[in-house]
Amino acid sequence: MEEPVVNSLYLKKYVQMHPDNKMGWYLLGKEYEKEGQYGKANYCFNQSGGIYEAFETSKMPSDIWQEYESKLLQQAHEKHRRSVRMRRTLVILMLLLLAVVPSVDAPGQGKKVEEALLEKQTDGLKDLPNDSEGQSAPAENTSDPDRVMFTAAQEGGFGAGGLQIEPGPFTHTQLLRGKLAVLEMKKEGNWLLWGRHLPLGYTLENKGAGALSYQSYNSKTCNCQPSNASDLSEEAFAWTGEQEEQALLYSAIKAYKNNTGGFPEKLGDLLRPFPGNWVSGTTDGMKEAFQPLLQRVKAEAAGQEPPDSKQTAGGSKEAGAFSKTWGDKPFFEEPLKIIVDKGNHRLAVVSGRMILRNYKVGLGGIRTPEGNYVVTDKVMNPNGRSDGEFGSRGMQLSGTNYAIHGTNEPDSVGADESQGCVRMSKADVEELFDMVPMGTPVLISKGVLPDELLVPKERFQTKREQDQANPRKTYHWL
Repeated sequence: MEEPVVNSLYLKKYVQMHPDNKMGWYLLGKEYEKEGQYGKANYCFNQSGGIYEAFETSKMPSDIWQEYESKLLQQAHEKHRRSVRMRRTLVILMLLLLAVVPSVDAPGQGKKVEEALLEKQTDGLKDLPNDSEGQSAPAENTSDPDRVMFTAAQEGGFGAGGLQIEPGPFTHTQLLRGKLAVLEMKKEGNWLLWGRHLPLGYTLENKGAGALSYQSYNSKTCNCQPSNASDLSEEAFAWTGEQEEQALLYSAIKAYKNNTGGFPEKLGDLLRPFPGNWVSGTTDGMKEAFQPLLQRVKAEAAGQEPPDSKQTAGGSKEAGAFSKTWGDKPFFEEPLKIIVDKGNHRLAVVSGRMILRNYKVGLGGIRTPEGNYVVTDKVMNPNGRSDGEFGSRGMQLSGTNYAIHGTNEPDSVGADESQGCVRMSKADVEELFDMVPMGTPVLISKGVLPDELLVPKERFQTKREQDQANPRKTYHWL
């Protein structure tokens, strides 16, 4: 009975090391399906892309993919065995080293431990020139106390679990050239809840010589009122907005590449009139971030290290659009995805295990299909006017007659009154239209999202620069 669990663990490790192996994702999904973990299975099937459809809809014998799974598991087992052998070898070498190195306190040594260590440390300095002979002075602390970077992690303080800060500031103090402000996200089930007004949990500041200063801002755990809390909160609000803009742009560039086979040469390539409206509009932040994000996606596609993350995790001035983010990279590292939960009438925008938005939606009960889709059309005024049956915005799913759209029956949002489509309020659908690009994957499932609504007062909005209506068609979705 334990074999499927073991298989899923090895397959999980395999796809973590080979995230582009779509067959690996498919096989991991099949293992989760056997275990009854359907939410995880659906996620894996979505990551597998066309592999899922090819195997589930074809008459291909099951022993073919089972043989492939066996080979993947064999590779994972062999890698695990090599790792164990390596660890054992290192332990043996350490024991041998301890056996042959005499103790500094052993009889006949004639020195205390402190003296022996001091002599060992200074041995290499005997032949070096002194300061008057041109020796450089010790490196000064290059920390800039006015420089603030941000990141976000699970609430509860450092080490609370969940999303960890990478690279770790306590083990990479040399990378922190300023102050790191850590915002805290609430945990809901397996999800972390993002927000525009995330509370400030604590700050870390480089004090030089490997020392860090930790300042808590959580009134529940710290009886303190730091004087700069309001200033940092204002900066944090601006930073969270920038991360949402970068998440949209990063997702759009990836979707464009996946669908066209090439990269957009300029931001305008994503802003063409319908049906080439990959994004609905721009912001000043998106204009600034386009080239850095494009270079990052190109580097990822080539299997290279992104240019802005080399030796500058603490926020180098050259990092440009990412200089405010710990690691000199976008905070959201996975493309945006839409998840619809039929069980509680919710639609979420997610990146990995973080939920950026969680809206109330109207559905059609059993008429709303479950499965994986992609936003193929993004159209304004799908009925030819903003107050039509489908409201002011519509996003068609994979060329079907199903769509995510507005409605002229706002009371139906939260109920099962549609013929299968996903209905949203005017404000929600207009924000979603601006927030996700064409090509966004959509998963419709049950029991995968929390009930808590996640909608900010300050709606995400871009400045529209192109015509996004389709004058050649009036849509008749279900």
